[in-house]
Amino acid sequence: MCNQTVGLIQGFVESAGIPTVSLSLLKEVAVRVRPPRTLCVPFPMGYPLGEPDRPELQERVLLAALDLLRLHSSSPILEDYQPA
Repeated sequence: MCNQTVGLIQGFVESAGIPTVSLSLLKEVAVRVRPPRTLCVPFPMGYPLGEPDRPELQERVLLAALDLLRLHSSSPILEDYQPA
């Protein structure tokens, strides 16, 4: 789904009191849209969890994204995923 659309929907859902987190392949879009919590990933378009058939990598990405749900801030939280 479009990074900008996800960020806008995320902000709407958060305004209802439901914490959200998104993955972004385009950090520049996340910086502009300012979703509440975003994990920027260094993967090619279409592969937000990394290469196919790499479940261990995909699990690490998902856990890193879910870990952002612990954080609360009045400012957007934007972190870069650091592959191990």
